[in-house]
Amino acid sequence: MTVAASASVVAHPLVPASSPDGHVYLERRPGAPELPAAVARRLEEAFARGAAWGLYRLGAAEVDTALPPAFAFFRNFSASFVAAVCRLPDLEERRGRIDIPSPAETILALAEQVPPITGAEYVSAAALERMWIELGAVWRNELAAFSGTVQEYLRAQNPLWNTVGRVCFHLAENKRDEEAPFAFLATYTARLARGGRAQHLPLGRALEEYAGERNRDGLLALLRPVQRAAERSALLDGLVRSRAIFHPLRWRADEAYRFLKDIPAFEDSGIVVRVPDLWPARRPARPKVSATVGRRAAAGLGLDAVLDFSVDVTLDGEPLTDEELRALLAGTDGLVLLKGRWVEVDRAELETVLERFRSVARKAERDGLTFAEGLRLLAGGAAEADAVEPEPERDWTSVSAGPWLAETLRSLRHPDALADIDLRGDLRGTLRPYQQAGLRWLRLLARLGLGGCLADDMGLGKTLQVLALFLALKKGGSRAPHLLVVPASLVANWMAEAARFAPSLRLLVLHPSVTPSREIAALADAGPPDCDVVVTSYGTLARVAWMAQREWNVVVLDEAQAIKNPDAKQTRAAKAVRARARLALTGTPVENSLTDLWSIFDFATPGLLGSRRQFASLVSRLEERAHDAYAPLRNLVAPYILRRLKTDRSVIPDLPEKTEMRAFCPLTKQQAALYQTSVDELARRMAGLDGIQRRGVVLAFLMRLKQICNHPSHWLGDGAFDPEASGKFKRLREIAEVIAAKQEKALVFTQFREMTEPLAAFLAAAFGRAGLVLHGDTELRRRKELCDRFQDDAGVPFFVLSLKAGGVGLNLTAASHVVHFDRWWNPAVEDQATDRAFRIGQKKNVLVHKLVCRGTVEERIDRMIEDKQGLAREILRAGAERTITDMDDKELLALVALDLRSALAEA
Repeated sequence: MTVAASASVVAHPLVPASSPDGHVYLERRPGAPELPAAVARRLEEAFARGAAWGLYRLGAAEVDTALPPAFAFFRNFSASFVAAVCRLPDLEERRGRIDIPSPAETILALAEQVPPITGAEYVSAAALERMWIELGAVWRNELAAFSGTVQEYLRAQNPLWNTVGRVCFHLAENKRDEEAPFAFLATYTARLARGGRAQHLPLGRALEEYAGERNRDGLLALLRPVQRAAERSALLDGLVRSRAIFHPLRWRADEAYRFLKDIPAFEDSGIVVRVPDLWPARRPARPKVSATVGRRAAAGLGLDAVLDFSVDVTLDGEPLTDEELRALLAGTDGLVLLKGRWVEVDRAELETVLERFRSVARKAERDGLTFAEGLRLLAGGAAEADAVEPEPERDWTSVSAGPWLAETLRSLRHPDALADIDLRGDLRGTLRPYQQAGLRWLRLLARLGLGGCLADDMGLGKTLQVLALFLALKKGGSRAPHLLVVPASLVANWMAEAARFAPSLRLLVLHPSVTPSREIAALADAGPPDCDVVVTSYGTLARVAWMAQREWNVVVLDEAQAIKNPDAKQTRAAKAVRARARLALTGTPVENSLTDLWSIFDFATPGLLGSRRQFASLVSRLEERAHDAYAPLRNLVAPYILRRLKTDRSVIPDLPEKTEMRAFCPLTKQQAALYQTSVDELARRMAGLDGIQRRGVVLAFLMRLKQICNHPSHWLGDGAFDPEASGKFKRLREIAEVIAAKQEKALVFTQFREMTEPLAAFLAAAFGRAGLVLHGDTELRRRKELCDRFQDDAGVPFFVLSLKAGGVGLNLTAASHVVHFDRWWNPAVEDQATDRAFRIGQKKNVLVHKLVCRGTVEERIDRMIEDKQGLAREILRAGAERTITDMDDKELLALVALDLRSALAEA
């Protein structure tokens, strides 16, 4: 949810997030790092004005505020804009006409470093360019309203942003002086000279220019960054105390090295630092322990395939000789002159890294380096599943993929470049370009004996891509059969899709709805099934032991979020299946926490992320990193997860728009009375309870309150369902009448099976025609008939579905409206339901109506749903989320309290 400003802000667990249109907002999410109250208030107020204002606040005014890593990315982006403004000449004269071109290279680099937040996939280079333009508009707006000078404005935002009066430290080589081969000079920018170049004067001149009591404040402002930096740098503190800072200095190599180590402190304090132009990355070259993984093709298949591994010590990519390395390790730390240039050496760090990599090399020579271990090293981690390369060591190491591994990973990351697969005569349909790329990616994984997760957005045709894979493998002569595991409600759907698109595939369906259980059990003593694909359900797989004992070619899990709970019986059964390659299909690889991602990858790529304990340790270690904390994990899983979004126009340029809107509803007086009575009873019942008893009472009352919000009869069980007794029914009638007048169709979802029939009866009166109903008790064979009728019969105006039974696997593109009558706790489930209409084949724009009763727990649930979106794509600390039942009594009663004024107000 977008956080509004509040006069009574306390410390909040805030994180930034991005909407599908690339706009950044704040969301409150339990478990996120808490911000101090003052910081939270400032950011909430800024983002309440708009995304660009919030970003501007981060970069202009919060540049030295301690913030969690997720904020650092956006702050760095915004700060780079402010820095670009500061570097402009004639800034005062151009204050109202500033247009800062976006730095293309910087934008592209930043787009690759987006932190794991909600909507990270939407923060593209194009989105960043738009943000840059919007920051320019904010800047011009701010300056138009400011009566002082630009310099005064920047200083008011933060003293670090001064266009005039900034101190600069210069370090230069002095090759003619062997005793003191470096020179140091501190300067300040007195003014902008003609031509837009900053005029640097020795810092000592500032004492003359700012002489006198009248200029005391100016001198203090100029020297404030120096004083701040001196608090963090012993070297600078000594220069300030001795007043040597005001004079040019000759420095030995060890003094220059101390200066280099303190550069971050100088720059963080607002001092500009300049070093010799010949130094790459603004530091002297460092010898690096350079490892190469996978020069030759792997021996074997899968993550246990063996890769070659070699280690060298290099300088700017050139190997050092044994003699040069011995000389470096025998010398002193700091700056060393090697081959006519200065080299930075930390002997202890270099020896530590060298020994660690030589240990890996010895293991590789003795036991072999597995594919998984090699990938962990490449991703910036360590060969061990729960280890992370220490940050200081990363500056002294370089791990690269050899020719074979580099080409393999390139193909996995960019399947568009692989050769097309010709399925003419086999596939009864045409694959879109992105689906053809998905097919190539899947086949490459199968050929290498690896696993992966096809995480395409709902409605992008994962089913079709997998059927095409089975056809391609059959055409290529690979051995069969494959195993396809799906939710029971989708067995008929897969059968229908296979008959439609891949009729040459021989399917054997092992599910009690098609094959008697005794026949399934009897197959335990038979040979391999005579078919191409065995289709079964998660429940059947968990009950039938012989399926896990057989050796399959490729095993595919559809709706793989079904195994997100590592301890569930069906999860253990799926992971026990033996197969040459393992594929997971899910549009929501992370629904609630990182454990979801681990569990799916523990099936698809066993061992890549280690055990659950190792993975938790890895995540904990990653969160301690100062910069781009989750980069090693993101890089590690990137080759094995393929995700495309419907909202990406490069994927589907012709998919209509989806618009989501809240339909706020009042309570009737009867609903309000029942609701308040229930809240009072909950408060009494909770007194003295704890543990599982309290949790049970809380869950029961939350359910009761949601039922009362639906209709009094839903809670009372009297079967009356008078439309005038429910604010939701009244609001639904208004929506239905508009849809009926336009002769359009609607899907209406409810999480309660008992509400489907009352809703259908009510809607029949509103539309003037009967509709359809589908819930958990609907026979499997009837589901397809109902869906086909809704799609083909223009006389059917609506379809009421229970969320669990109808929220996945159905193609209902005849509807252009989706109504969520009541709200689910999991936004991913709600999105899946919406995607029954918003998917390939939809020709109209889709309008999503989400009914919310004002002043009730539903309105607060709505906010919580928005908050929970942050768990969908972001990498979290495992187990950090708090559930509602974990709230203390005060928090819980605040959540469910009735705001009578809002509840009884007409929406």
